[in-house]
Amino acid sequence: MQRRERTRHLIELGGLVQKAGLVELTEDDRATIYGALLELVGRARGDDAGDTLALWKRRGKRAFDAEEEAREMAG
Repeated sequence: MQRRERTRHLIELGGLVQKAGLVELTEDDRATIYGALLELVGRARGDDAGDTLALWKRRGKRAFDAEEEAREMAG
């Protein structure tokens, strides 16, 4: 991945952290956000990893779809 692509990718990931509400929830405490993300990774590597990842994917897709639908209705 080239530098510009990597930078854009990292910015988009940061945007997802913001969009999910973690920044506001943790009052922008980086250690708390990092700890939460580490907890998620631990769960995703657990015995029911496939189910966990599938659940997260469904929730994320529904949220993206709802945002898109709201944008279409507003515009």
